[in-house]
Amino acid sequence: MTARRVIAVFSFLLAFVLMAVPFQGNADNEIVYIAPIEETVEKGLYAFLSRAVHTAEEENASAIIFEVNTPGGAVDAAGEIGKLLTTTNVKTISFVNKQALSAGAYISLNTDEIYMVPGSTMGSAAIIDQQGNTAGKKAESYWFAAMKSAATQTGRDPIYALAMADESVDLPELGAPKGKLLTLTAEQAEEVGYSEGTVNSRAELLEKLGYENAEIRTIDESFAEKLARFITNPLVVPILLSIGSLGLVLELYSPGFGIPGFMGLSALLLFFYGHMVAGLAGYETLILFVIGIGLIIAEFFLPGGIAGIAGIASILGSLFLATDNVVHMGISILIAIGVSVLASILMIKVFGKKMKFFKKIILTDSTNTEKGYISNKSRLELIGQEGYALTALRPAGTVVLKDERIDVVSEGGYIAKGAKVKVVKAEGSRIVVREISNLDLDK
Repeated sequence: MTARRVIAVFSFLLAFVLMAVPFQGNADNEIVYIAPIEETVEKGLYAFLSRAVHTAEEENASAIIFEVNTPGGAVDAAGEIGKLLTTTNVKTISFVNKQALSAGAYISLNTDEIYMVPGSTMGSAAIIDQQGNTAGKKAESYWFAAMKSAATQTGRDPIYALAMADESVDLPELGAPKGKLLTLTAEQAEEVGYSEGTVNSRAELLEKLGYENAEIRTIDESFAEKLARFITNPLVVPILLSIGSLGLVLELYSPGFGIPGFMGLSALLLFFYGHMVAGLAGYETLILFVIGIGLIIAEFFLPGGIAGIAGIASILGSLFLATDNVVHMGISILIAIGVSVLASILMIKVFGKKMKFFKKIILTDSTNTEKGYISNKSRLELIGQEGYALTALRPAGTVVLKDERIDVVSEGGYIAKGAKVKVVKAEGSRIVVREISNLDLDK
């Protein structure tokens, strides 16, 4: 009887322990993150993906799936994203849902595995400049090497990656003869080993990967990250800088602080905000910009021009510090300066005389006699007085009028020394005389 009680108590305790400790299969303990790679690839996207990867690392996730649908974008941003994906210890998977072109193909090749939906494409990764022209030999060489390296380090045949970027590679069997870039379909990618499989949906992908019971966590872009992606777009940067400079120029033509000034400052603050969120700029760049604005304002009250020059240098320095592409920023600044100069010329020509600000810095009055401007006191009282030439007038010389020596000019011809003269005109320091004998002849 005692033994039965002991066995019963032991069984009860064992059952209690088993009930208290949750038991789950291995898949139930797994965490899988899903992050989208959409629209244009730029530095703002890198900031978002960096957050996604670091979150997955901190949570010890089993994998992070990137759902790719992008036409490509900036090479420098793609390079940093590729480095981010190859250095993480979390398994990375690209799920190409429609297209992974150009920089999107490069990013996908830097992940451990690639899966594609039917009808999706990957490739066409030629490097071009902002005008749509083929980049220089140096840039092309770098990009060819990067594409080959991305394929090689993940165990894929680099010839296909190179064919995506270099049209001189001849692969007619895949629809990419010499002179045409390679773009792989889902079936072709699987055939050449660039895709681990073709799936119809995200659910099918998770099932194929063995993560159907895993905890799926989706990481979406925050509003700040979406804004940063838009602002750091290479096409948006010169527009923002042009709006900023144009707004400040227009503010000079307006009394007080109004809409143009608010528009200009808002555009410039948006520029710095987006680049700070994207991790391209810090508070030091914003502080340097504010110092520059302050120095330019101080230039209106300080002589010498040093404050204005230092202010312009500070503003330009802050803009260059807020980017990692000096050439692109230089072009953007030149565009903004050009817009500002044209606007200034237009405003001065059309509205300059009506604006109080320009009345202070632009001399609009002319120094003519009608408006009372004279360089010397006029000797109008000398008109009609007679005297004699102390020196010969050729036509300038000296005459004596009532015992006063005066420098004069003759009305036209030569007047001999000692000849009698008469003053006929007086304009400031210019006294005009005529020989009296000529007057008598006229009479």
